[in-house]
Amino acid sequence: MDIKMIVTDLDGTLLRTNKSISEQTKLVLEQCRKRGVKVVYATGRGGSADGVAPAELFDGRVTMNGAVAVLDETVVYNRLIPYQTARPLLMACDKHGLKTTSELSGMHYSNFIVSDEWPTITSFQIVDFSQHDMDAEKLYAVIRNPEDAELIARHLPSSLYLTISRDGLAQVMHKDATKSRAISVLARMWDSAPEEIVAFGDDKNDIDMLNYAGTAVIMDNALDEVKAVANHICDTNDNDGVAKWLEENVLNKES
Repeated sequence: MDIKMIVTDLDGTLLRTNKSISEQTKLVLEQCRKRGVKVVYATGRGGSADGVAPAELFDGRVTMNGAVAVLDETVVYNRLIPYQTARPLLMACDKHGLKTTSELSGMHYSNFIVSDEWPTITSFQIVDFSQHDMDAEKLYAVIRNPEDAELIARHLPSSLYLTISRDGLAQVMHKDATKSRAISVLARMWDSAPEEIVAFGDDKNDIDMLNYAGTAVIMDNALDEVKAVANHICDTNDNDGVAKWLEENVLNKES
């Protein structure tokens, strides 16, 4: 298996339930990089990713479900949602009583106290969405039931798409902001073909990158619909599933 690039989701995949990366996993990633294999994370997180996945562990980073790709602290891919497009949707969610945010460059422009919902997120401003005039990398809302998701879908412009995570977070991105598109930009810069990429994931927003990669490895704790696209199933996120698979299929085979 000639692997030149490793791409991994964070929550539910590389991160354990307590949102940490084990020392064994860090060691395996370091060993892969020493052998010339590029290591990238691709997450739905924005600025909060830095707090759980130190940049020095990775060659590249994809955030906001693919709205942004960073290489050596340089943004190499960026797909923003214009505020004129975002505003009607934000206002509809606000009127419906949903906790809603527009995120840009790590700042959360919200109608609620974000740190009450996620204590690690402290960079936020309470705003009036009817007056909000900043573009966004991602919009998101906490949904409580299927009707909330249906409301967002009804107000969704054709230039955007909606994905809902297993923990009830509705995320809205530009239609060109996908993990696979952002990953493909990094892959071209490193001259890596899709068949030379292994991707790890567990949730619905990972499916497009798993289909893009030549090898799709799904966590044992993944949703069943994600497991349906698997080439391989590895151990759970709490049992160092990513590290174990890389040790057996990349490090040991290269040895």
